[in-house]
Amino acid sequence: MSSTTTSTPARRRWLPSFGVQVLIGLVLGVVLGLVARSMGADGVDAATGEPDPNWLTETLTQIGSIFVTLLRTIVPPLVFLAIVASIANLRDVTGAARLAWKTLAWFAATALIAVGIGIALGLIIQPGNNTSVSAEAAAAPSSSGSWLDFLTGLVPANALGLEASAGSDGSVGLSFNVLQILVVAIAVGVATLKVGDAAEPFLAIVRSALLVVQKVLWWVILLAPIATVGLLGKAVATYGWDALGSLGSFTVAIYLGLALVLFVVYPVLLRTNGLSVKQFFSGAWPAISLAFVSRSSVGTMPVTQRVTERNLGVPKAYASFAVPLGATTKMDGCASIYPAVSAIFVAQFFGLDLALTDYALIAFVAVIGSAATAGVTGATVMLTLTLSTLGLPLEGVGLLLAIDPILDMGRTATNVAGQALVPALVAKREGILDLAAYNASRAGKAWQDEDPAEVLDPTGDAKAAA
Repeated sequence: MSSTTTSTPARRRWLPSFGVQVLIGLVLGVVLGLVARSMGADGVDAATGEPDPNWLTETLTQIGSIFVTLLRTIVPPLVFLAIVASIANLRDVTGAARLAWKTLAWFAATALIAVGIGIALGLIIQPGNNTSVSAEAAAAPSSSGSWLDFLTGLVPANALGLEASAGSDGSVGLSFNVLQILVVAIAVGVATLKVGDAAEPFLAIVRSALLVVQKVLWWVILLAPIATVGLLGKAVATYGWDALGSLGSFTVAIYLGLALVLFVVYPVLLRTNGLSVKQFFSGAWPAISLAFVSRSSVGTMPVTQRVTERNLGVPKAYASFAVPLGATTKMDGCASIYPAVSAIFVAQFFGLDLALTDYALIAFVAVIGSAATAGVTGATVMLTLTLSTLGLPLEGVGLLLAIDPILDMGRTATNVAGQALVPALVAKREGILDLAAYNASRAGKAWQDEDPAEVLDPTGDAKAAA
């Protein structure tokens, strides 16, 4: 065991911890964003008539977009391999079916609490009645969500869940649907369980491939502090405080709701189940901070799974199922708080009254509909799904798009915190949580007894997990 508790290698000793690096990136991003905004635009684009960004804004934009592109590139194989391996690992977990159902029940329960908070804040703060945003900003989004889209989206167009679209210039672009990848992966994972021992060679390939993919993704994640500078700097340079000012009440309602879920609801649930609030947040901080920067629950998934296992003491065999599932369906920020407050904002802005049944529908969509947005970055489709279900104008989405990136940071951080919380709660209630690991001193490291450059094995060791 002594070989696994060695200190950080000398070549990295001078670096601050990963979380501190991200905090430094946040500060630099805000500072550089304000500088870039003060520099103004470099003229006007002759083709579009839009202001040309100055060199600093363009640099920040490119830094952030490169990081996001790298994350999106690695997501399809990551989701497929992680889900297949995690379902296969469930056979090594006693009472796997019970764990799965309890996980889903906690997902639904916390989502219901979050949407209730969102509805209450929308009614109390009344963001739609206290805004200076112009009605001219109203515009329907280019893509929207509906229950029909959700049902048809369950059927994979191909084994990889890839979709092709033709651009106006004749080019062909490829995109992926995480929901379809999830369906394919679940089917393949269940099939491996049914096949039994004959599937072991296939599972060995899946586990090896997952380690390789996770290693590559970890190299990308190590760029997060630098990406933080670009992502946050671009947001500040592009939006400044003007858009926030016109939607001040709405922004306050969203972030107040996120804060109540993150710092009131989650701590209450932790204390109720006999777990330390401080230990949870100190253990989950690397994942929460990365989620805030990257705005991607799926992209953050390897870190979420790592801290859930190493810091929070959740058995690998169970965490490798619960965390990937939560990364695609557990979204208290994007699918509960945000659509609830936004729907009330749109109704108030357009002078429409919501009945009691409408609020019940908001709660229903929040608990059930988050799976419909699994293949979409951000919360626009979840919002349009909610608005269309209530019969509210989809043009209301355009009112909120200006500040969506700023809100998405807090939403994603809350999502990821919930994705780490639920496995810890279920494991504690089932008596399989490693309390020694949960209560251990973090010693200033991202997680216990690990070199931050070492790749996570999300498949786990079945004997160790048992």
